[in-house]
Amino acid sequence: MSSTTTGQTTPSPPAPTVSPTRGWVVFLVLSFAGTWLWLLIGHTLLGLSALNLLLQLPGFCIPGLAAVIVRRWVTREGFADAGLALRLRSAWAYYLVAWLGPLALAAVTMGCAVVLGLWHPDLSSLDELSPGMPGWVAVIALMLVLPLLTPVYWGEEFGWTSYLRPRLFGGRLLPSIVATGLIWACWHFPLAFIGYVDFSNVVLGLAVWTVCFLCQEVVLAWLYLRSGTVWVASLAHAGNNMVLFLLTGQLLTADDGHGPAHGAMVTTLLPTIPVAVLALWAGYRLRVRPPQDVRTR
Repeated sequence: MSSTTTGQTTPSPPAPTVSPTRGWVVFLVLSFAGTWLWLLIGHTLLGLSALNLLLQLPGFCIPGLAAVIVRRWVTREGFADAGLALRLRSAWAYYLVAWLGPLALAAVTMGCAVVLGLWHPDLSSLDELSPGMPGWVAVIALMLVLPLLTPVYWGEEFGWTSYLRPRLFGGRLLPSIVATGLIWACWHFPLAFIGYVDFSNVVLGLAVWTVCFLCQEVVLAWLYLRSGTVWVASLAHAGNNMVLFLLTGQLLTADDGHGPAHGAMVTTLLPTIPVAVLALWAGYRLRVRPPQDVRTR
């Protein structure tokens, strides 16, 4: 309110409003342009391999940075609904699922590979994970290190699952999750052309990759919404990359004398089978038992 010379008060002008669409549009522009431009510069001009962490880490942090920029300076909505609190006491069970779940999914994946005749049970190739270290020790070490890798994957989850998903389709659960998964998949597409993954049929490979990301996003969104913290989703994301796909890829591509090593199509599609089953269950649970808003917890 502002005072007049007569001692009366007049209403202050209303604060400028920001279109609800503007925030996520700016976020997408920053995320896609920033990441793709960095991949172009890093790979083409600097000669960095797609598997080089110096290329990956800056690019994969950009969605999180974009979300911070939009929340702070574009929409000025703040971070109340961002799920930044750790919630260790209330969400410990979800942390446990996010930590151990990818290892369980890897075991189920290899079980499927045996049933389908794509793999003969042989874990010797895991010895190559860390030279001089038995495979079982390397897996245990990887599991122990996994929580320390969680901040690396925070950038993606803070951008896609925490910021973008609630702002699509008015926050309606399944449509917004599906849209986020498809967008997230498209954001990864340039990696298929710079050596991160080698599909023999790129079009079919990108289609399989899209399904893979979509299924993962359903599970990640379920973990985030149920736990109320983005850190659980970040831990699960780290596990998917560094346990599920790393271990199954190592086993399926090994030349162990029992059959041909499998390419990127199989190593992408096979782990997606158990993830897809889990995604169907998670999607159903979200429909029958909608979660609370993160801000009210």
